[in-house]
Amino acid sequence: MRKKTRGFTLVELMIVIVIIGVLAATAIPGYQRFQLRSKSSEAKVNLASIRTAELTYSAEFGAFVEADASPADMGGSQPRSFVDEGNPGENFAAMGWAPEGQIYFQYEVSTEGEAFSAAARADLDADGVPQIWGYVQPAENGDTADIPFDCDGLYNPASQLRNLTESIAPCLASHGQIVF
Repeated sequence: MRKKTRGFTLVELMIVIVIIGVLAATAIPGYQRFQLRSKSSEAKVNLASIRTAELTYSAEFGAFVEADASPADMGGSQPRSFVDEGNPGENFAAMGWAPEGQIYFQYEVSTEGEAFSAAARADLDADGVPQIWGYVQPAENGDTADIPFDCDGLYNPASQLRNLTESIAPCLASHGQIVF
């Protein structure tokens, strides 16, 4: 007479557990990189909005607005509310800009004559090295304002072009820019 067995053997269960472990070990780092890349898009979108707000303000009032780093502390891996740190008339509210919802990055704008630069920084991966994105709007004569957060210039990682203007790009690699 034949004996009927039900269920799985211990070896079969162990093989399934090993397969699941291998799949998790390969999928989790990719998922984390995807999350960091997604969080980085906040800086790009908000810098584009700041650029539009500055150009609109300049068209109406003939000058750009300098704005202190806001919120006061550098962004990190957890979202938080935006707090405009500048004095009235010299802040993001003066140019008519405020981000929507919670943010990861800290934002700042510097001006120099008819030029402005804006930057965003955060330590998204909590490794102590900030990620910095920026935008540089040169004056008609080519002069530029210093990029906030000690960023020496913007670059394109794909083409290796440096000192970009009129485009949103990461800071030079020497300032801890990590491309996820």
